[in-house]
Amino acid sequence: MREYAIKGGAPLVGEVEIGGAKNAALGILAGALLSNETVEIENVPDLYDTNVMMDALKELGAYVEKVDRHTVRINGAGVHKTELDNDDLKKIRGSYYFAGSLLGKYKNARIALPGGCNIGSRPVDQHIKGFNALGASVQIENGCLVCEAESLTGTHIYLDVVSVGTTINVMLAAVLASGQTYIENAAKEPHVVDVANFLNSMGAHVRGAGTDVIRITGVESLHAAKYSIIPDQIEAGTFMLAAAVTKGDVLVKNVIPKHLESITSKLLEIGCEVEEFDDAVRVVASKPFKHTQVKTLPYPGFPTDMQPQIVVALGLAEGTSIVTESIFENRFRYVDELTRLGANIKVEGNTAIIEGVEKYRGANITAPDLRAGAALVVAGLASEGYTLVDDIHYVERGYEDFPEKLAGLGAAIQVVNDEKELTKFKLKVG
Repeated sequence: MREYAIKGGAPLVGEVEIGGAKNAALGILAGALLSNETVEIENVPDLYDTNVMMDALKELGAYVEKVDRHTVRINGAGVHKTELDNDDLKKIRGSYYFAGSLLGKYKNARIALPGGCNIGSRPVDQHIKGFNALGASVQIENGCLVCEAESLTGTHIYLDVVSVGTTINVMLAAVLASGQTYIENAAKEPHVVDVANFLNSMGAHVRGAGTDVIRITGVESLHAAKYSIIPDQIEAGTFMLAAAVTKGDVLVKNVIPKHLESITSKLLEIGCEVEEFDDAVRVVASKPFKHTQVKTLPYPGFPTDMQPQIVVALGLAEGTSIVTESIFENRFRYVDELTRLGANIKVEGNTAIIEGVEKYRGANITAPDLRAGAALVVAGLASEGYTLVDDIHYVERGYEDFPEKLAGLGAAIQVVNDEKELTKFKLKVG
């Protein structure tokens, strides 16, 4: 049964601390094996995906030591194989970063094709194009990405589409290649910059991350380093929207406000107050929401990973809002679940037309993927009565201690495993 039981209606109030960026951590953990010296990584989020990546590093022969819950030491000197094909790894998207790092260091990689959330097509053709350009031969065999090269040589690579995964993977492969590599039409997301900064901390020569063109000068080897992962932009945005939707007042701490500008601007548009500090943002929602239009775009545009959360807010706004999804074609699969709570949303192709309603009402709903699952939890917090959210394993892939952090802000939420625990929860919260 394992579900989130929620009693909605209470505004979220207080302070919440944001953890390390999951999407940066996946690239950084894979990149750590590029060095034969010990790399210490701090602010690693304790999540299913990151733990699967660390288990994969051990399987390859790398030394992995968890110093504490959020700090890990990795040494890639003992890597004795370049093949990864296990069921856990197939479930996460970041597994393909091992292709870039193993190809870069050992000129050989055989990695199970990745999974992740079913939110739309995420082909690996651009990854193959990038590896080919560096001099590798790449094939897909029996569900695995198989990469081989005698040597890797820097070159110009133009990405046909802006792809975070390809940008990171090509960086990982190119830092030990001979000569210069130029990645044009590169992704500019904060976690791309973080992976580049991490590689530079080990002695790589990566310039231009965060712009359209990344320039990499290959080096002979990478050395020991100590590095701290940036705060998670999407976790921060989710708590900002949760504060708004519940008509709360929340200080979201340990963030980089610049990374949140597109989210902040939409919150201001719908009528929230947002106050920025050096490493925190405060969101206060006391007025009725106004309708607006949102289109998801690559960074610095509005993140596709925040689209379900903003739709939850706009479902309670006055008038008609339009949300256009330009990144993933299956990203509105949660809308049927949100309508169970009383939302009035019509989806036409990649556009959602949202007629605001006065309130949501609790119901039994199912999380279809990671970000939609978190958004449905937020909707449950704003609903009248009780909401049960099923398939919470999706949410746990990207949010560390999610119910505990929400409860710390005054939410009535708990993981329940059976009817007895649900009854106890209802008695406790009244």
